[in-house]
Amino acid sequence: QVQLVESGGGLVQPGGSLRLSCAASGFTFSSHPMKWYRQAPGKEREWVASITDGGGSTLYAGSVQGRFTISRDNAKNRLYLQMNGLKSEDTAVYYCKSERLTNWGQGTQVTVSS
Repeated sequence: QVQLVESGGGLVQPGGSLRLSCAASGFTFSSHPMKWYRQAPGKEREWVASITDGGGSTLYAGSVQGRFTISRDNAKNRLYLQMNGLKSEDTAVYYCKSERLTNWGQGTQVTVSS
């Protein structure tokens, strides 16, 4: 069955960096455009970034443009989100998702605080 397992979250100070990872299984990962989403406490889940199936094209929400980088390794069935210049407003649970499937992982918590 489809599984998406996010990892790499944690507590980081403002201005710091984290690299999130998403391990995908149960589907042909290399054929699926992928996305990162996040959900902050008391707020709706929001889209963060997208990447095409081959990794050649990416898109970002305005709030993370220039600070976050989405990438993928199709040989390892892995999706990544490099997050630099973290701000308190980036605090959220982060999720990866295929654009073509409805499955969600359990998410990974990112907390930006001094």
